[in-house]
Amino acid sequence: MTTTSESTILSMLHGRASLRPDEIAFTFTHYDRDPAGVAESLTWSQLARRTMNVAVQLRRHGSAGDRAVILAPQGLEYILAFLGSLQAGLVAVPLPLPFPGSGHERVGAVLTDTEPAVVLTTSAAAVDVGDYVAKADLASPPQLVEIDGLDLDADQVGAGLEPVGAQSLAYLQYSSGSTRQPTGVMLSHRNLTVNFEQLMRSFFAAAPLPPDATLVSWLPFYHDMGLVLGVCAPILCGRRAQLMSPVAFLEKPSRWVRALAENPHAWSSAPNFAFDMAARKTADADLAGLDLGGVVGIISGAERVEPATLHRFVDRFAHFDFRDHMMRPAYGLAEATVFVATGTWDESAPAAFFDAEALAQRQVRPCRAGQGTALVRYGVPQSPAVRIVDGDSGRECAADAVGEIWVHGDNVADGYWGRPPAEQVGFGATIVDPSPGTPAGPWLRTGDLGFVHAGELFVVGRIKDLLIIRGRNHYPEDIEATVQAITGGRVAAVSVPVRGTEELVAVVELKRPADLDSAAHRRFDDVRSQVTAAISTAHGLSVGDLVLVASGSIPTTTSGKIRRAACVEQYRNNEFIRLDAEAE
Repeated sequence: MTTTSESTILSMLHGRASLRPDEIAFTFTHYDRDPAGVAESLTWSQLARRTMNVAVQLRRHGSAGDRAVILAPQGLEYILAFLGSLQAGLVAVPLPLPFPGSGHERVGAVLTDTEPAVVLTTSAAAVDVGDYVAKADLASPPQLVEIDGLDLDADQVGAGLEPVGAQSLAYLQYSSGSTRQPTGVMLSHRNLTVNFEQLMRSFFAAAPLPPDATLVSWLPFYHDMGLVLGVCAPILCGRRAQLMSPVAFLEKPSRWVRALAENPHAWSSAPNFAFDMAARKTADADLAGLDLGGVVGIISGAERVEPATLHRFVDRFAHFDFRDHMMRPAYGLAEATVFVATGTWDESAPAAFFDAEALAQRQVRPCRAGQGTALVRYGVPQSPAVRIVDGDSGRECAADAVGEIWVHGDNVADGYWGRPPAEQVGFGATIVDPSPGTPAGPWLRTGDLGFVHAGELFVVGRIKDLLIIRGRNHYPEDIEATVQAITGGRVAAVSVPVRGTEELVAVVELKRPADLDSAAHRRFDDVRSQVTAAISTAHGLSVGDLVLVASGSIPTTTSGKIRRAACVEQYRNNEFIRLDAEAE
């Protein structure tokens, strides 16, 4: 069951509630109350009724178009806050609930940016959230609404609520990157439904998603992939969701793998780091009596998916009947709602290899397997449309040339909330002398470099992350992959100006040893020798500084992507706590 062009997530929700009122829609398992898990579920009729009741309450405090900021723990209340905001015609603003004593700056910046009429939370978080709101010093303080304090199951609902149009603004997806000033991507109901249709066509072209499929997710609801795949997709495709919090996954990654095995035809998604973590920290005993043979697919989403990561995951769980085609690398970004292109992992032809030196010069030169840079293959989508463009000239690149990835389609957002034209440069781009069948505009400039080779799309990396050292270009992902092959942990490769020239700095996470003694010191020296030699051999670079830090020290986005700009800032301010310095 798919959407139509004028459907909204709300019309789909109420349709499901009418046709299948007593079937389970969402199950959220809490692990903070009991390590074994406490499950809480909502049927389609309960979800629809509670969404309407939340909406009625919200309209007492705001009008259509007003913003509703969500600052709540991960759980069913968060989902009701989001859907209730949409139902009321308010613009939802999903945000992470900061840890007490932290996060005031980012929350305050978004509150100031959006000037919300209401802030939605839960009774457990209300005191802290009230503190965040008070510190924002807004001209018109928003109403604080505790979702779990409302009469969610009232019988008379929906009076006076106007239908929500497909073209209306649905929510603002705020960036989770390293910039200090958050930017909110403006996404309409139509952006969401169109992108979901595109996603379904791409992922399930060969075989439809089974009717009894389960969407399994631990991703945060405030992140684009977590919101669309964990909250919106179950409603839009009419399948049950089995959810948990990011903390539950991080505490015990096997919970996610078990959920994939225990639920019929599981479909899930995760960022790059989660596959390595799950492979490392899931024991065979965690899956006793279970198998993964029924998994429909797991989306691996990143600007650049690392082939080695996918291989390790497939290899680790192969004897539990996990097969390579279940891995579905995907490319996307919030400005395109979430999804742009996907591929299917194949262990017999897992990646394509290209000369790293040529790629750095924006040229494409295939090389033998096992040499050069390994890149994941994606199909070139028809919808949305994708072109490789020279960002300087605005002209399409020739085949086998590296350029910026541009995207066109009804899934592309209208722009950033409240930003002046000078800060909307990624939107509304125009191609000069477009090729036949290519619209002149409007195009979204993604900021990602890529190319098309032999009819397949390849993503190379972020333009802003490109390292220029001694006049040569290097992609940080290449250097990070070289180091990860030795250390196994997260790595950030950045360039830092030193005495007028750019130096390579590699920040390397290692598991903190029990004792920072002489044996630990020898281990650190060994890592230094191996890493510097490998970088010199593979990339012809000398390492200006190798910073060894404990696991979890490298700043990341909410989806686990490395915040390289923040790494540079922390390095220049001498804020990294070095393991080797502690060992001395």
